[in-house]
Order: sequence, then structure tokens, then C-alpha cells
Amino acid sequence: MSAQAPDGTDGYALLAARRPIIPVEGIAASALQNNYDQVRGPRRHEAIDIMAARGTRVLAVDDGKLVKLFTSVPGGITAYQFDPQGRLAYYYAHLDRYAQGLREGMELKRGDLIGYVGSTGNASAEAPHLHFAVFRLGPEQQWWKGEPLNPYPALRAAGGATAAR
Repeated sequence: MSAQAPDGTDGYALLAARRPIIPVEGIAASALQNNYDQVRGPRRHEAIDIMAARGTRVLAVDDGKLVKLFTSVPGGITAYQFDPQGRLAYYYAHLDRYAQGLREGMELKRGDLIGYVGSTGNASAEAPHLHFAVFRLGPEQQWWKGEPLNPYPALRAAGGATAAR
């Protein structure tokens, strides 16, 4: 999977260059599992699940704009964030709740609180986790649509990095 954009930019190189932090507070890179390619019913997962206790803080992986707060049947309480150039979208799902004051259109800094780990949507109540996905946006910059990128390599490279605050 090349994830090449029309301008020739490789999506994985772009993601690595953004140096995202692990979005769940207190989780080490060594604890991450690469379940991106797992088959889930009729589809591929195309995300990673980061297991954590319910209520663990979920942090913005990068600087950028919070473009959508949305509740859906599969994802439950979700948030979509774009990187500063609007080339990548970060998707945070199964949240228990949003951080106080979170609103669409606000600028986020790496490490800002987005919400809390939960099991909303189609997640098992016994297995709270963050479903985290990244996709390369097309020129239309549609928050719900893009080419999926496996976030696991970039998060592992972060080595447990946290925001410098």
C-alpha cells in the first residue's frame, strides 16, 4: 500500500514527519498492538485499538484543527482532527465522553485533551479502548473520507513520546 497522493507525496512519510504522539496517556509504544489489517466482519479494521482503562485521557496526537465531533453507531462518541496543513485526518473513536469545552473548529496542540477512553458505539463494554485511525485526505478535505494509513509504525517510532508541556 503506497498511499501516494496525486502530488507524489507518500502518506506514510507525511505521517512519520508529523511525529505523532501516542494518543492515550500513559501507554508505552511497546504496549501498542498492530491490529490494523485484522478482518472485522466484512471489512478490514484499518485502525489500531489502544486498550486502556475507562476514563484514561485521550490526547491530540498532533497540532491541528478539530473538524468534527460526531456520534455514530459503530464509532460511538468520536472526534476528527486534521493536521495543520489539512493533509491528514486523525480519528478518535469509542470515547466515553469529550473533554470539557471541546468544540468543532478549535485549534488543538499536540497533547491537548480530547476526551476519555470508553466503549461507546459497537465496542464491548468489557474492553474499553481508543479506536485510532489516520487517513490521507483528498483535495476535498472531507473529514469522513480518505486513504487509510496504518498509524502503528509512526506511533511505535514515537517510543512513548508525550507532548512537551
